[in-house]
Amino acid sequence: MGTAPPVRSHVDPQAFRQVLGHVPTTVTVVTAGTDEGPAGLVVGSFVSISLRPALVGVFIDEASVSWPAIHRTGSFAVNVLAHDQQAVCARFARSGGDKFAGLDHRLSPHGHPLLPGTTAWLDCEIEDVRKLGDHFFALAGVTDLGTSQGVLPMVFHRGALHTIADGSAPGS
Repeated sequence: MGTAPPVRSHVDPQAFRQVLGHVPTTVTVVTAGTDEGPAGLVVGSFVSISLRPALVGVFIDEASVSWPAIHRTGSFAVNVLAHDQQAVCARFARSGGDKFAGLDHRLSPHGHPLLPGTTAWLDCEIEDVRKLGDHFFALAGVTDLGTSQGVLPMVFHRGALHTIADGSAPGS
């Protein structure tokens, strides 16, 4: 049985966004210690790719002014935001400016900013970057990581920030 060639049709971008809004996504902040100082940006498309080797991916809007400096470092940290970090999310979602002004943070083993109060963090080395549509996809190997036990994550769903109710699985 042969496979049919892919059918490409025009999909309205607003309808696409509305439909995909029904898929909850993790809210993360990608950070790096750059030559210009610390840099960071919100990433709503973060994905685990492989366990062996440990690989993750992030999708960065092509219009990001923070990404070029982060990309040049060759590595970055992923900060998984906690349910109560809406102000941190807003700070790193804006374009330009000193997003770290007045914000305490510690450094990862690679020297990248780790934000306080997050659910988890991963230190990553960039393995490949590709332009896909209106985003860059950065494939990265995980070199170190950690979690904060009992801290519930922030998720983006249907156009708003939410948290997981209690972190337990249905029926448990």
